[in-house]
Amino acid sequence: MTTNEIKAALLEQCSLTVENRYQKIRQTIRGIEESLFEESKSSAGDKHETGRAMLQIDRENAGYQLREIEQLQRTIPKINIATSSENARLGSLVITEKANYFLSLSIGDIVIENSHYYCVATSSPIGQQFLGKKKGESYTFNNTTNQITAVK
Repeated sequence: MTTNEIKAALLEQCSLTVENRYQKIRQTIRGIEESLFEESKSSAGDKHETGRAMLQIDRENAGYQLREIEQLQRTIPKINIATSSENARLGSLVITEKANYFLSLSIGDIVIENSHYYCVATSSPIGQQFLGKKKGESYTFNNTTNQITAVK
């Protein structure tokens, strides 16, 4: 595979992962709302109020997760894989002595043609180490210094 094909496959996996997370959280929110509706029909006193309060907290937490996922959805179109740069940026493949990284979203390890690529956000600690770096430059992460062997 060419570099652009690898990037396209990685970006597709990022998009699918975000979409799956989005669908799961929407399903969770629907379930919580249905439970709230059922709780509102009940009249069990204090137990009823406690149940509703717990469901409200669950709904707030799910809403927070939904906002995070929507932010990821807005980031995906900003990932430019069509052009390459000698400086690492959003959409770059960063090849190091230890691992391969795709500067995109923090979704973890993806295997493409038996090679592992860690999808990391530019705002993550490791992503911050890579931004603006070029082939041959070193970076330090977890008290270990490594070298960048390629930026694509």
